This record gives sequence, C-alpha cells and structure tokens, in this order.
Amino acid sequence: SVPAERRMPDMEYLYRELKRKSVTMQLLWYEYKQANPDGYQYSQLCNLYRQWVKKLDLTLRQEHRAGEKLFIDYAGQTVSIVDPKTGEITEAQIFLAALGASNYTFVEASLSQDLPSWIKSHVHAFEFFGGVAEILVPDNLKTGVTNPCRYEPDINPTYQDLAEHYGTTVIPARSRKPKDKAKVESAVFVAERWILAALRNHTFFSLTELNQAIAEKLHDLNNRKFQKLNTTRRQLFETIDRPALKSLPSRPYEYAEWKKARV
Repeated sequence: SVPAERRMPDMEYLYRELKRKSVTMQLLWYEYKQANPDGYQYSQLCNLYRQWVKKLDLTLRQEHRAGEKLFIDYAGQTVSIVDPKTGEITEAQIFLAALGASNYTFVEASLSQDLPSWIKSHVHAFEFFGGVAEILVPDNLKTGVTNPCRYEPDINPTYQDLAEHYGTTVIPARSRKPKDKAKVESAVFVAERWILAALRNHTFFSLTELNQAIAEKLHDLNNRKFQKLNTTRRQLFETIDRPALKSLPSRPYEYAEWKKARV
C-alpha cells in the first residue's frame, strides 16, 4: 500500500535542475529519497516525471543543457519603416536569438539580412545575454552558412571569425531534423505573436524608434509566465543559463569581410 504521507516530488524543480550541467535524474532521486525515505522508487519517479513533461509544449520538452545552445534565425514577417521626408517604405528584418535551456529571447530589427547586419545582431545579442553559449545554432541561412551540405556545412569565414572571437562554435540546424528547428521556430512564432502583432497599428519612422518599441515588448515577453510552468523566461535565464554562459571578451567583434585572394 502507498503511504498516505508519500510526498510528490516537485516536478518544476526537477525540470530546472536537469538543465544544470552534470545533474542527472539518479542524483535528484537520491536527494529526494534522503529527504523522503518513504518516497517513490527511482523507476516510479522517472515515470511520474515523463508523464508531467508530456503535458508541456514541445519546445519546453526538449532537453537543452544550461548555456549550451543559442538558436538563431530571422522572422518571416517584416516591419515597415517610413522615411519621414520621402514617404519611402523600407521593410525591416527581424533577427531572433533564443537560449535553449531557458527560452530567454533577444529580438532586434535591422535594415537587411546581409552579412554586416547578421554579424552586428549577434554582437548585440551576446551583449543582451551578458555572455555567450557554447554552440550557435543558426537556421540554415545563406548569410551565415555558405553551403548547407548535409554533413559538413561551410560556415561563412566572417561568421567563423566571429565565433572564434567569442570562443563559441557554429553548428547549423539540420534541415531534415525537425527537432533542430523546433526551438527557433517556436521563438519566431512567439515573437511574431507577442511583439510584431502587438506593434501592428504603429507607424515607425526610424530603425531606432522600431527597436525601442521591440525592446519594450521583448521585456514583457521575457517576464511573462509560461502557460504550463509557474516561471518566466527571465527567471529560468537568471537561474539556469546566465551562470553557465561564457564571459564576453574585453572587446566586441568588429565586422571584417573575408575575400578569397586571386592567385
């Protein structure tokens, strides 16, 4: 018979702790049993946890370790910027970067998806996070990945140079692996819903003005509780990802375009 006082483990605590480096379910069960000698056996705890995780959104179910991966892409939507003098309209591109473990997200607008903009947005993202993840996972975007071959994608030399400057590694999302793409596609969906849709009735006259508005909505997004977790992206970031990120170098990366020398 099950003891009436058998204590249910705190699933959110297990979820957070499992994202920390080297923490295993075995260790967490051992700690739980020390505090609750009549508690669940290891296999029972694993089953209970699996059932709990199944109820979470797909991207929250994925197991990403603290400080391990930063997922990067551009949103499909753009935002119009009107030149106040000429009335000419430019479509601003929306860059996104989301940390794997906490889902903590950075969003900014740029005038293009060209290489200088791509690099500059990375520098801004690293400054926003106050550190760098071990691995950058860009969606297979031609700006950062010159040849998205199935096994060995060629990383743009400037992008590779940026990665080396920050002591990180570029491993592009694999086009045939939906799990690789799920995290960043979820971040894009959330940003389009909570940031871009929320700005739909605004008219912007400069990139600076647009980015100020995005920053306000981004703050709200990162501090909003998840639907099925009693915590926020910001809280998960502060407790899980931030302590595990690599420190920023003393100077930010400066853009330099690599050209193949003709012999």
